Parts: sequence; structure tokens; C-alpha cells
Amino acid sequence: MVRPGLPVGHTVHGLLGVTAARRPDESIRFPSEGDAVTYRDLSVRARQLAGELAAEGVRQGARVGILCPTGPDYFQSLFAVSAAGAAVCPLPLPAGLRDIAGYTRQLSRIAAVSGMRLILVSPRLAPLAGQFAAALPGLRLRPAACAGTPAAALPAVAEDDNALVQFTSGSTAQPKGVRLTHRNVLAGLAAIAGGIALGDGDAGGFWLPLFHDMGLFGVMSGIQAGIPMHVWSPVSFIKNPGGWLREFLASGSTITAMPDFGYQMLAAAVSQDEAAALDMSRWRVAVNGSEPISAATVTDFTERFAPGGFRPETMFGVYGMAEATLAVTFPPLGRRPVFDWVDRGALARTGRAVPARPGAAGARPVAGVGRPVAGLELRITDPATGAPAADGAVGEIQIRGAAVTSGYLGQTAEESAASFAGGWLRTGDLAYARDGEVFVTGRRKEMITVRGANFYPQDVELVAQEVPGVFRGNCVAVAGTDGDAAEEILLIAETDRAGADAEELAARLRQRVIAELGLTAVTVRLVAPRAIPRTSSGKVRRLATREAVRS
Repeated sequence: MVRPGLPVGHTVHGLLGVTAARRPDESIRFPSEGDAVTYRDLSVRARQLAGELAAEGVRQGARVGILCPTGPDYFQSLFAVSAAGAAVCPLPLPAGLRDIAGYTRQLSRIAAVSGMRLILVSPRLAPLAGQFAAALPGLRLRPAACAGTPAAALPAVAEDDNALVQFTSGSTAQPKGVRLTHRNVLAGLAAIAGGIALGDGDAGGFWLPLFHDMGLFGVMSGIQAGIPMHVWSPVSFIKNPGGWLREFLASGSTITAMPDFGYQMLAAAVSQDEAAALDMSRWRVAVNGSEPISAATVTDFTERFAPGGFRPETMFGVYGMAEATLAVTFPPLGRRPVFDWVDRGALARTGRAVPARPGAAGARPVAGVGRPVAGLELRITDPATGAPAADGAVGEIQIRGAAVTSGYLGQTAEESAASFAGGWLRTGDLAYARDGEVFVTGRRKEMITVRGANFYPQDVELVAQEVPGVFRGNCVAVAGTDGDAAEEILLIAETDRAGADAEELAARLRQRVIAELGLTAVTVRLVAPRAIPRTSSGKVRRLATREAVRS
């Protein structure tokens, strides 16, 4: 358990200093890179690099980008920028060499919004950075390593100084820069640690990208607690989920976090016989968040790995967002996953969660994600009136608390006012409450209104995913046209079928949606496998998919 009164420092770099003094020889290991660094060495290197940055002209309040893959360079840079008094801007990594021009434009847009003038680049990315450096005028790319040059004195950093600009993953729009102060970050990490009772005896194992909020704050919560950490590259998981799982278990890790699709991949990658041979008894918390939690995924995973000692109560479905320094709601520890079966049509068209028999025709399971974490308040309001929503009525989630951002970079006064309602951040997420439990139903921006009737895209997608021929169940439902009242739903599904087989699949998809949802205004478009764009955490980008299909 996290001990009451444990000093955590008042800044992001301060928490590392406390951990280094308390657990100097504990380490962060990077199995994919065959590297490791102790908390003591990380603290020493970060302070040296911070002094060099200060001597080179990095001033308090500046924003500095970090372009590093998983490894010691990333954390050395993060804590160095913090100690220099600047705000860290974690930058997405290029997906490959095929679209360097597109990636350069993305960096240029981020730089323009953030006002950054310096990017710390891992030596491992130096050849790649050389290809786009010339196209980023006004930006200096510096190696994310100590040069051994003279260091300047470090500034005094306050709790309410900006610590980090987290660019949201952009599942429904272009990424936005979320401003987080040191106070926000430390409050968010404390909520995570308290919510899962993180402390002595635990070890963390993570693979998500470190520029994504779940990956970054998951690892940082472990650093704050001073526990052993194991951080794999995302590629190692995606290429071989089963191999990652074996390494995770062999490392002695007790905590991990990933989106729902990660657990789906693990269940598909390990056979029943292989699962029975695994020892999963040490696995204490499997955080499932960052995208809608599927009842089918949770059932498949828990049943597949039960013979190896995986306990259903280990699956920990949560709701979070970058704007809250990740954690918003957590369920109680030791509770099995909860799903509320409701009438799908009533939920979408009347905004009421009408109970339905599990598995019945027209029924939809909605995951329970617990209650607000410590230090955070949550309310669900009627989208039309702003009044508190009744129990079982769908409304917008609004939050406030010490971990919640005060706004986004580059917002006008009008835009900022639209983001908040009397001090409450409007999340844009829809949910209902039942007996204090929060059930997230979707995103306001993604609701589809067809000829006056409302539909959740997830309902269409769940029906389509079950049709054989859809590649790994990957599909997206969006409004066929812009505006508040579309004439049809556009279902975009990935498949490796062609010719007459593809035409037959499209017809079966349309027939299935009509039969299940009573929706005749549906058009099916088939695309190649892996054509549907996703965010860094794996969420489908529905609006970007629609634009890609149109172009």
C-alpha cells in the first residue's frame, strides 16, 4: 500500500528525486532494448541534462518536445525538461519511412500550436530526424543525451507551473494540447496509486507508447511508488502478443494497463493448452481502458486464462482521459467486471438505460467503470438543459478536481468557455449512472442521427463484427453525410476478400444490420486490412475514417 504521508515532491522531477533517495538501486528495465537504468542514475543524468539545457538557453515556461522511442532516453529527457522549468511535450513517433512528409507536417502543426523551439531526439532516431529536420525551420533538434558541457543553475519550479502538454490522441478530431501543471500531474498519479493500492510488492509491466497518456502516466505512477518497472516497446507487443505475455509474467510484474483490443489480441494469440501452462497468479491488476470495454473481450480473456490462475477480479475496467491526468473513475479493487444489460434501441433513441435480459435480442452490455477516483468530482448532466441527469438517464460527463486541466493550448476565450461549464470540464463523453456506478455509453460527437433516429456507432459495429469475412472484426460506423441529420449510416469494414466474395460480404453485412437494428438506410464500404486509422492507443478514428473513404 502507499503509505500515508509518503513524500512525493511538489514537481514532476521532484518525485523522481524522492524515489531516487528512497529506492536508489531499484530500476526501470527495457526488455525490448536490453537496457535498464536505476532510479539513482536516472535522477543524476536528468539533473545533468537539465543544467545543460538551462545553459543552452531553455527558459522557464518554455515548451520542449521529446522525440524518443521507449528507453532510458525518454525518461531522462522528461525529468530534465521538468527540472529546467520547461513543459514537456511528448511527441508521437513516426509510423515508418513511407510518409516522412506527412509526419513532418504533423510535427510542424504541433510545434506551431505549442510554440516549441527545441526537440530532444533520441540518438536512435538521429538518421530519421535528419530526413525531416530541414523541413522544420525555427526548430532545433538536440540529442536527448548529456553532452558533458557546463551546466547552469536550475530554476525554482512551482506546483502551478506548466509541467506537460499532452496531445490528445484525436479519435474524433485533430489532436489538442492539454495543459497540465505539476499539481495536476502529481494529483493524477496519486489517484492512480491510491485507486489500485500501488506499493511495496508490486512491479509494473507496460507496452503502450510513452507519448500516449495511459502509457506515460502508467509508468510514472510506478516511478512515483518506487517499484520495479518493465517497459516494452509497443512493436514487441503488436508483433507477438503471446511472447509479450510470457515475458510479462516472467518479469514478476503485477500491474499492467492497455486498451480493450490488447486483451482481445492476447486471448487470440494464446491457445487453451498454452494458457493452462502459464502461471498468472501474481497478476493483480489488469487495467482495461482508453476505449469501450467489450463484454465479449472480458469474457474471452478471463475464460481463456482462468486455468493459468487469472482471476476475473483482476480485470479492472476504468474510464480516463488526458485532461484528468488519466484517471477519472475506478471500480473497487477485488470486484469482478460489471456489465449492465440495457435495451439498445431505448438507450440510443430515448437516452434511457432500460434494463434488458442478458443476451436477449436488442440488448446491449454496457461496462461499469466504478466511481470517481480520489480528489475528482464527476457529474452527469442533461445535454440539452445542463441539469443533473436522473439515475439511468444518459447525459454528458463533466469533471473537476486537482488533476483536471485548466484548458488547452491555443484556445480562444470563446473556445475555452465552451470547454467548461461553471468550472466543470465538459468531456464530450456520454454516460449514465446507476446506484453511483458510472456506465459510459459513447461520445457525443460520434452519435449518428439518421432521419430523426439516434444510433450509437458501437451498436452497428458490434453487429457487423460478428459477420465472417470482416478482417479481425475491424469496422467503423459513421454518419453518411455531415450535419445533424444524416440520410444514412456508412459502415466501413476491413476485409481481405475481393471480387464476388467481397460483394457477397457487403450484402451480408447490410442484411445483418437491417435484421438486428431495423435500419435500412445503411451503405457498406469495404476497405483493405489495416486501412481504418487508429489513435496511438488503438481507438478507431471514426471521423478520420469517413474522410479517408470519401477522398
